[in-house]
Amino acid sequence: MTGKLYICPTPIGNLEDITIRTLETLKQVDLVAAEDTRHTLKLLNHFEIKKPLTSYHEHNKYEKGGYLVSKLMDGEDIALVSDAGMPGISDPGEEIIKEAIEAGIEVVALPGPTASIMALVVSGLPTGKFVFEGFLSSKKRDRRSELERLKNEERTIILYESPRRIMNLLEDILQIMGDRKVALSRELTKKHEEINRGRVSEVIADYSDREVKGEIVLVLEGNSEPEAEVEKMEFESIRDHILHYMESGLPKKEAIKSVAKDRNIPKNEVYKESIDI
Repeated sequence: MTGKLYICPTPIGNLEDITIRTLETLKQVDLVAAEDTRHTLKLLNHFEIKKPLTSYHEHNKYEKGGYLVSKLMDGEDIALVSDAGMPGISDPGEEIIKEAIEAGIEVVALPGPTASIMALVVSGLPTGKFVFEGFLSSKKRDRRSELERLKNEERTIILYESPRRIMNLLEDILQIMGDRKVALSRELTKKHEEINRGRVSEVIADYSDREVKGEIVLVLEGNSEPEAEVEKMEFESIRDHILHYMESGLPKKEAIKSVAKDRNIPKNEVYKESIDI
């Protein structure tokens, strides 16, 4: 019989947030695959759990994936943990989960801390429908292209960002998407937890004279003005529509995607109109 791959969420700050089921699972598995073995060793030692550890992270996920699958095929049970929160959400765990499923191995997800959902719930913004975009590109041009794509999204938007780039992201949002409501959550569950709610411009002003620290989840109000999308449909030709996006800074490829979405037509139809641009 093959083993099972257990997806074990770990605390994002407060160690008391770990579940009894996660602790019992960590005690019973044969191996723990950790994003950072040093970080996970501290967690295991705190709860007096002694288990073999192996590293599984962004830089070794492809070669290590085969090793973990072979262990599972040999009947060993493995717990997958990230440094914090739910493995597989904006981290390399996504890859080994996919490999295990393709190999016919049972994957068991345990409930536990997830920063994105916590930030959404305390944001004060609509929670009925939302989209999770994770980390946008660190490159300014690509990040602005992604924000252009999201500009007409009517659902609440959840983003992750580092403290080093958060001000650049907020300024791009203000310029491209307008002065919407936003909730910036940082250091969730930790001693210095903070939820900063307000308009984008207000949050920018609040952090203008102090350093932003800690892990950040940004929850952004969706587009509440449907007419903004209607305005784009006033372009008489597909070609003019494409040029509009390109002049605003989008690469041609992204402009084609946006026009196809705006007009609800196939991308290849838009592409034909773009060949001579």
